[in-house]
Amino acid sequence: MWPPRHFLIIVTLLVFTVAAGTIGFELIEGWGFMDALYMTVITIATVGYQEIRPLGEAGRVFNMVLIFFGLGTTTYVAASVVRFMVEGRIRAIMGRRRLDRRIDRLRNHYIVCGYGRIGRILCQTLQQKPVDLVAIEKSPDLVPVMEQDRVLFVQGEATSEETLQRAGIARARGLVAVLGTDTDNVFLVLTARQLAPQLMIIARTGREESKNKLRAAGANIVESPYELGASRLAQRIMRPAVTSFLDSAFSNTRKDIQMEELAVSHASPLAHLSLKDSGIRQKYNLIIIAIKNTDGAMLFNPSFETTIQPGDTVIAVGEVENLDRLENALNP
Repeated sequence: MWPPRHFLIIVTLLVFTVAAGTIGFELIEGWGFMDALYMTVITIATVGYQEIRPLGEAGRVFNMVLIFFGLGTTTYVAASVVRFMVEGRIRAIMGRRRLDRRIDRLRNHYIVCGYGRIGRILCQTLQQKPVDLVAIEKSPDLVPVMEQDRVLFVQGEATSEETLQRAGIARARGLVAVLGTDTDNVFLVLTARQLAPQLMIIARTGREESKNKLRAAGANIVESPYELGASRLAQRIMRPAVTSFLDSAFSNTRKDIQMEELAVSHASPLAHLSLKDSGIRQKYNLIIIAIKNTDGAMLFNPSFETTIQPGDTVIAVGEVENLDRLENALNP
């Protein structure tokens, strides 16, 4: 964008030169306003038209001064315009290259396809974690929005293999398809599954009959925002206290209570220990709600004799600081 101060200087120079030339011809030659203005403009623009009236000696001297001054002004203005266009293009290219380099360094990130209302809220929520992500959006009108949100992005068709590869699909942990139509999401899931057979794919659907198509295309999880919204409203009516608790646990605004899932690595000193021997309750002041085993089975309210195994996922509730400490212990 052109700096306001620089733009003001250019406008001031042009206005001053035209005004000075017009007034000068009026005073020296006694011309009318239109004749003086016309003579000034063709002199500054160096278009080569002949003088509209014969000039006296004083008028010729003044015209020579105006030519030199006007030529300098027009040269400066033209150079500024060219520099603005060239620098703007260079900034755009360099900015894109910096984005591409940052995307190339990502590993185990998420790709969000579509930066509409749902996609933007999704990205903003993931950024609070924070989670590495890349947004794909085809509309150039949304590029300034993504830049303002400080989101790594690729501008292009999400259903294109080239675009998905630029977003690092081969290195990604998951992909979320939230394009505008179910048809686009089905085609996107097909393309993404072909490029990355092991990728976790979550797809948005607007119609019930599209769920099976998305699953057949390769989506691991299919969600309908309308069903989720309706279910959430119903839970608020029937279980207001529970939903308030869950809102607090999943919100990043409170630090005294959070719910988090923590993976257990083979190098963890707590692996192969029972909950009573792990000291999680005493050392970290956390409540273990559930443990998800490697086979996908979910054990709710595990007993104190339950053993923590490598590959398990521990779901705990407590303060953010204590959750971070436990995460470091489970996945050092």
